[in-house]
Amino acid sequence: MSVTTAWEAPAGESRGVVAIAHGAGAGMDHPFLIGFAAALRQAGFTTVRFNFPYVEAGRRMPGPAAHAILTWRAVVESIRAEVPEARIWACGKSYGGRMASMAVAEGLEVDGLVYLGYPLHPPGKPEKSRADHLPAVRVPQLFIEGTNDPFVQPREQLEAAVASCQDARIVWIEGGGHSFEVKGQKRPADEVGASLAPLVAGFIAESAPGRSATG
Repeated sequence: MSVTTAWEAPAGESRGVVAIAHGAGAGMDHPFLIGFAAALRQAGFTTVRFNFPYVEAGRRMPGPAAHAILTWRAVVESIRAEVPEARIWACGKSYGGRMASMAVAEGLEVDGLVYLGYPLHPPGKPEKSRADHLPAVRVPQLFIEGTNDPFVQPREQLEAAVASCQDARIVWIEGGGHSFEVKGQKRPADEVGASLAPLVAGFIAESAPGRSATG
């Protein structure tokens, strides 16, 4: 089935394309992602938000991982068809980022991966790690994680997983939960999402310095 996408370009020349996938509990129009994408465009990137098939079908729970992986492949292929020379980064909130990592581990080619709250394991179940495939990812990876996120406790488990990868780093958001909410700080979700964009822009600049980018 086809899925909804939102292609949005920056005001000036594009520095590349960031494809953005939603988390398990919300679609591509969640305010967090809208704010995040808008801030990335202000930093000079084209953004492509999209839905997974289960959201298009009106379901609340994700379908098979294979469907999400195929969706990631289709989105990247469509970007390449539209802007063949563009650099492409795959970015996802929680589930969306994990599905991107699985797609790349299975051969999807992108310039880098960004995780906005990687769900390392279900809350309270660190024995059910979702990190076995991460060392197979060869492109640069950025994990942006809240220090109070129950999906990455204990933090040392994620740090060990990241250390097993070829080129990966973590940025910890002090006090942040799974959606980067901080106790005692009431900020709209779009502002929270926007606050993470400079970290992503900096990561992209560091991981691919001096390369031309279009899109």
